Amino acid sequence: MNDAPIGIFDSGVGGLTVARAVLDLLPNESIIYIGDTAHSPYGPKPLAQVRKLAIDVMDRLVEKGVKMLVIACNSASAAVLRDARERYTVGRGVPIVEVVLPAARRAVAATHSGRIGVIGTQATVDSRAYNDALAVVPGMEIFSQACPEFVEVVEAGITTGPRVLELARGYLEPLLEMDIDTLILGCTHYPLLAGVISYVMGDKVTLVSSADETARDVYRTLVAQDLLRDPDAGPVHHRFVSTGDNDVFLRLARRFLGPEVDQVEREMRSEPVA
Repeated sequence: MNDAPIGIFDSGVGGLTVARAVLDLLPNESIIYIGDTAHSPYGPKPLAQVRKLAIDVMDRLVEKGVKMLVIACNSASAAVLRDARERYTVGRGVPIVEVVLPAARRAVAATHSGRIGVIGTQATVDSRAYNDALAVVPGMEIFSQACPEFVEVVEAGITTGPRVLELARGYLEPLLEMDIDTLILGCTHYPLLAGVISYVMGDKVTLVSSADETARDVYRTLVAQDLLRDPDAGPVHHRFVSTGDNDVFLRLARRFLGPEVDQVEREMRSEPVA
């Protein structure tokens, strides 16, 4: 199993920020990435529907022989984590890392005031996944803000300029009024907007990227379970799979990840039935 790839999935391309962080931290590991672009975005969908979609994708990754599953999607993490651990870790021995708990832990370590902001999709905010993760630590006050148009501008390739700055101010000023000192970027698209978010929030607010913190958890899990790939095992091989339009995925994937994405496979899928 040590030579097996790491399986990473998201509803689209945002999870490639997690894949980028994993490859930077673990350049000797191979990955298989599935972007479920046929059903993207997950954010506005009901949690029950997201759960079905996510389980279907993870079943496919496990069938491909991955040694670990990474849920690189905040909406899916909020919807499916408990079921996924029962199905894959307990049932199949495949460890799972997701994006919510690693970022929550880092935010707790970073905050001095205990006043933590969370930005994400509407589904992530409505799920209260970060609130639940942070509630176990006494004294934490959580302030959440949905930022749905951030995903749209990132996928359009617009990460700077007047439109993005106006959006950021509109979304983030209510959090500034709450006097937070730490802000969780609770969507994997948002690291590409870290510049404008940091500008609006100011130097006194620490940004926590769920992508970076998830990659650190991937590293820790591989070490703890003795699953690191042998450095002498030969060259790595990465596979990128889209369930929707390949050309659109490839264009966006190169923006999110870089030249590692040289081709994209397509897997047709219909929405799973209950």
